Amino acid sequence: MTTVTNGVRPRTAEKTRGWARLARAATTSVAATVLSQVVLLAVLAAGGVPALASTLAWAAGAVLNFLVTRRWVWGRTGRPRVRRELLPYLAVIGLGGLASIGLTTLAGSLLTPLGLPHFWWVVLVDGAYVASYALVFAVKFTLLDRFVFGRGAARTPATTSRS
Repeated sequence: MTTVTNGVRPRTAEKTRGWARLARAATTSVAATVLSQVVLLAVLAAGGVPALASTLAWAAGAVLNFLVTRRWVWGRTGRPRVRRELLPYLAVIGLGGLASIGLTTLAGSLLTPLGLPHFWWVVLVDGAYVASYALVFAVKFTLLDRFVFGRGAARTPATTSRS
């Protein structure tokens, strides 16, 4: 066991773990965003409206993000606890999803009267979607870390039984 003087090592280790957790969360968020992009662009290119496209895209990314984030970022295994993990997670990402859907829909509404070619309309609406995700990432990470999976979350282990 290493001797610690003035609490420097534990604090440094905690910071390192925090930065590693943030990097893993960012990586997971990028993967979820890529999946969301595929869904969003497919729906928009097929003529779907921004509200539907961004809703389907958000849902696809949310499922992937929950599964990977829970395990890889915060080290949770077993069945998720519905009241302590799943519902708070859905509340946090639901707010982010509403922001993304709202901004994407607003962008589509503002761009429609400009009469842009469909390709450029899709590119700009997609840009609004990506920008909204970037805006909410820091808030989402902080809330998930403090209240759902991380330091401030309830420390009851996830269940591993099938019952």
